[in-house]
Amino acid sequence: MPIAETPLRLPIPSLPKGYRVAGTHAGLKRNPTREDITLIVSDTPATGAGVYTTNLVCAAPVIFDRARTPGVGFRAIAVNSGNANACTGSRGLSDAERMATTAADLVGVPASSVLVLSTGIIGEFLPLAKIEKGLGTVAGRLATDSDSVVTAARGMMTTDTRPKLSGSTFTSGGTQYTLFGMAKGAAMVGPRLATMLGVILTDAALNPRDAQALLGEAAERTFNCVSVDGHTSTNDTVLLLANGAAGGKPLSGKGLEAFAAALHDACEALAREIADDGEGATHVLRIEVTGCPTRDEARQIARTIADSPLVKTAICGADPNWGRIVSAAGYSGVRFAPDKMLLRLNGTLLFRDGAPVEFDGDAVSESIKAARETLIELDMGSGSESIRFYSSDLTAEYVHLNADYHT
Repeated sequence: MPIAETPLRLPIPSLPKGYRVAGTHAGLKRNPTREDITLIVSDTPATGAGVYTTNLVCAAPVIFDRARTPGVGFRAIAVNSGNANACTGSRGLSDAERMATTAADLVGVPASSVLVLSTGIIGEFLPLAKIEKGLGTVAGRLATDSDSVVTAARGMMTTDTRPKLSGSTFTSGGTQYTLFGMAKGAAMVGPRLATMLGVILTDAALNPRDAQALLGEAAERTFNCVSVDGHTSTNDTVLLLANGAAGGKPLSGKGLEAFAAALHDACEALAREIADDGEGATHVLRIEVTGCPTRDEARQIARTIADSPLVKTAICGADPNWGRIVSAAGYSGVRFAPDKMLLRLNGTLLFRDGAPVEFDGDAVSESIKAARETLIELDMGSGSESIRFYSSDLTAEYVHLNADYHT
């Protein structure tokens, strides 16, 4: 069924220095208005890092990129949507390499300097003739303007209703640096990672070790804290390129701390956008779990709540059904004292000391209806660790979209 697109979130962030992008429709998707090929080029060699799905059934591009990152000398990322190149055996790996080689030849860079991303239907071979034609088109359109940024972001989308973009600047040693991010993801989204592709670009200089460590840390606190349906995909990848085009030596000390903060903010913005654009979603859920002995326990509780169909449908129906939330925490596998737990929904206290408290159910219901975001706050009263986790509600539209996705 056709995907109803929603308005692009404005403003459109600027690319960092030294990058050009483009996207086009090459026929991988049935809808001719939906781009399916994207090319990202760095005019100078960049440090590259990546984080990937933990699904044992992983796609050819994941295997291909994982073998190359972290490293230096990267010049391009070639992306296709509409076909995941997953569960395609040795031919899938050969096709991923051919996709990289084609992109390299078109922009005049070494084949070893290109990474690839794919997303879409699992179990079908890449239509390489279409991909090569599409790469030829985008190689001739590479630019830095807003339209090129949007078409490049759209070329990564599958069932997304809009591109997901983020951007920021930070200063270190008198030099201003830019950080840009784009991502796709709307379903088959469950942490470590989600069905998502993400690309982060910066004109700062980084050494590979720092790039990999900081990307991994940012992903752990953002992309690994979002779930639409709890289903971990075969293709999840986030790539970081740092080309140093803004000048200066690789960041260290305070400069590296400033970059880490900007990277976290960019990734969190994209993670929230993924949850907000969950297939058929009418609400994004922000789940704040505090008072846990460890962060992993906080994550486990939050994810269990986020993935509960009963919690998700309650929010869809604007029902402040606190029992579904506290019982989900109870079967999360984390041991805690229920009489120490405290629950608020959109700021209203619903549960404390092992029992419900009096509250105005109609008022809480109206607060859910009135806002896109619903805030669930759960204090476990047993420690100092916390987590922020994003999800979305579950609607009939989600069922329709996924029932009709392949056919």
